[in-house]
Amino acid sequence: MMSNMMLGESDKTDPEMMREAAKLQQDPAFQARMNQVMANPQFQQHMEKQKEALKDEKKVKELEESMRGRIEEGNKELEEFKKRSAELEAQEDAAKAEGGVQTAAGVVPKKKNQKPKTSSKKKGKKNRK
Repeated sequence: MMSNMMLGESDKTDPEMMREAAKLQQDPAFQARMNQVMANPQFQQHMEKQKEALKDEKKVKELEESMRGRIEEGNKELEEFKKRSAELEAQEDAAKAEGGVQTAAGVVPKKKNQKPKTSSKKKGKKNRK
């Protein structure tokens, strides 16, 4: 049998998720869309195939293993993303602490001992007549 997590049972214990679900179910646009989807012959055929597949214990085990693998893969990707995000935030914080400049590409540290920019006109030349 499939685990509760795979069936979305864990969401049923989250009060915020349940409020959102109840609000969504009361929405007339959502109800109309669901009726439209459920009336679709392709959807009905797919659901019938799923019912048949779930009667076969071997097929259920294969599906469960496949889902577990996908969940593990997704969790690994999520952890890598979180780690990378934390690293980038730390870099930005460090650059800001050093007096960096915020750009579209992130925080760019200011160059030390940078000379102020001057106009493109050369100095020292006087107008001679």
